Amino acid sequence: MTVVEAGYTARHLSVLEGLEAVRKRPGMYIGSTDSRGLMHCLWEIVDNGVDEALAGHCTRIEVELYADGSIEVRDDGRGIPVDLEPKSGLPGVELVYTKLHAGGKFGGGSYAASGGLHGVGASVVNALSSRLDVEVDRDGQVHLISFRRGVPGVFDGDGPAAKFKKKSGLRDGGKLRKRVTGTRVRFWADKQIFLPDAEVSIDEIHVRLRQTAFLVPGLTLALIHEGKTEEFRFDGGISEFTEFLARDEAVCEVLRLQGVGHFHETVPVLDDQGHMTPTEVQRELTVDVAIRWGKGYDSTVRSFVNVIATPKGGTHITGFERGLVRTINEVLRETRLLKNGDDPVTKEDILEGLTGVVTVRVPEPQFEGQTKEVLGTSAATRIVSHVVSRELKEVFANPPRGLKQQLRAALEKIVAAAKARIAAREHRDNQRRKSALENSALPAKLVDCRSDDVDRSELFIVEGDSALGTAKLARDSEFQALLPIRGKILNVQKASVADMLKNAECAAIIQVVGAGSGRSFDIDAARYGKIILMADADVDGAHIRCLLLTLFHRYMRPMVEAGRVFAAVPPLHRIELTNPGRGKDKYIYCYSDAELHKVLRDLERRGKRWKDPVQRYKGLGEMDADQLAETTMDPRHRILRRVRIEDAEAGERIFALLMGSDVAPRREFIVNSAAEVDRDHIDA
Repeated sequence: MTVVEAGYTARHLSVLEGLEAVRKRPGMYIGSTDSRGLMHCLWEIVDNGVDEALAGHCTRIEVELYADGSIEVRDDGRGIPVDLEPKSGLPGVELVYTKLHAGGKFGGGSYAASGGLHGVGASVVNALSSRLDVEVDRDGQVHLISFRRGVPGVFDGDGPAAKFKKKSGLRDGGKLRKRVTGTRVRFWADKQIFLPDAEVSIDEIHVRLRQTAFLVPGLTLALIHEGKTEEFRFDGGISEFTEFLARDEAVCEVLRLQGVGHFHETVPVLDDQGHMTPTEVQRELTVDVAIRWGKGYDSTVRSFVNVIATPKGGTHITGFERGLVRTINEVLRETRLLKNGDDPVTKEDILEGLTGVVTVRVPEPQFEGQTKEVLGTSAATRIVSHVVSRELKEVFANPPRGLKQQLRAALEKIVAAAKARIAAREHRDNQRRKSALENSALPAKLVDCRSDDVDRSELFIVEGDSALGTAKLARDSEFQALLPIRGKILNVQKASVADMLKNAECAAIIQVVGAGSGRSFDIDAARYGKIILMADADVDGAHIRCLLLTLFHRYMRPMVEAGRVFAAVPPLHRIELTNPGRGKDKYIYCYSDAELHKVLRDLERRGKRWKDPVQRYKGLGEMDADQLAETTMDPRHRILRRVRIEDAEAGERIFALLMGSDVAPRREFIVNSAAEVDRDHIDA
């Protein structure tokens, strides 16, 4: 036995009284002592006002940020009780702010559902504040109380540095009208606890206040900062919240799924003798879900319990997903969109393009920890699943007027996502790195280069076999690879992922690039440093180039964003001089009609003659190897046009307009733009 072990006795054990435990281990209560923990303190106070709103007693909450770093939260709720609590003999407000696990949310009838449930929020914020002031408007009077690091008392000035004297009880702040009620809490975070760089985030406050305004229709939340006031109020509830969260075009309107379930729970209840007795009570859990499917591919599902966000989900999300998957599969079987031999759709298929808000309200929910990021109430899974399943079946069985076609479109989107997933799984062998050069799965028509240096290597995607023959002779086989395509490839803006992967030309391009496609695209695995699209300098060539860019934009966008996709610029005209002069080039290449006219004028002015008519190239196949190398492929002489995405959203809209399946907007664009077209430049 060591000396340390021999000296370990009961007197070495520490018992932390009251709020000492909070100051000793703040991370246990607020998660951390950085900015995240400071924000958590703010939300503990705000949520007390929100609980008043949920109970129907509050219509406005204000958050004001002061220049000295303090924060004040004001609400027009009933006001924290100020009468004496019988057992402790303390005023209610002092009890709430000095005792852990003291509050009105333990089943006493004050709140049917609330965000606060442990009774530690206000007292924790108080313990971690160098100063906290509370003003309560109640019973026709203003009641005041101040605290320093959890200890009640009186400050003789402003701010936490003012002289402090310990004193229990409330101070009189003056008279007011009897019907005026509310609570104001201002606190200064303790610099002994929080890190020096801990600060509140204005953006996060905006998000949280807006989110709460959606979840509590009719409640106004305001942020006051630097003399500006921003207010948030939404009467549309979570249906409006879902529309706000959705960033894509809707496939169907927002569906609202609502219901109530009951469960029994054994909880300790305070009896008349002051003892905690295990008692079985019946709980009511209210479910309110809003969902809509959009044309996009990303999924956004937000979940809340009594207005408290649960970013890591919990039993309510498990129930939501379970009910959604089961019901959608049943409906797909009934509508014959899924045949008997087809695999069922998965959660990922259903969530593709789905935006949803899942909210439940329940007295005394069980969270995993004070930070309340995960709901643990086990009964929520069964109840939410049942409500979602029942209500969703009813919507599909008896759709409101005008919604039947939208619901059908949503189901077809889910089936398409499932087919795409299966097709992508079957084509995963197409995604290969440069090291798989010897793999026989690479297209036979690929004319590869010898170099393994990705940064130096180039892949020319060439239009047609005729141009391929000339390009073979014109290329530098050390670092230039060729992949011919037959005419116009599939328009992937209108096609599904499955159809794209079935298309031989698209599959070959993705396979040869070797970095995958879509979300799994890994630019570091790309086999070539440059992708060069080489098509004829005519309308068909431009169309092919546009189709290829659509493929890269939709399925290999990181290549475009990295500036690694180029368009070759072959010449449009060749001028053959009859008297070039000794040592002068016999041929001059022009890349546009404007350049041709300018060069001809310059030659005429200088007295140079040329052979008429000037040759106009109709395609790459008309050039011999030397001409193609000199004008289009040799890095020393060629011109390349780098393809860039300066504005991704604008690019997405343009591709959807020009290449998408919706004809009407494209027709309108063509009609409105027809007057701007220079008919002399039309290659007919």
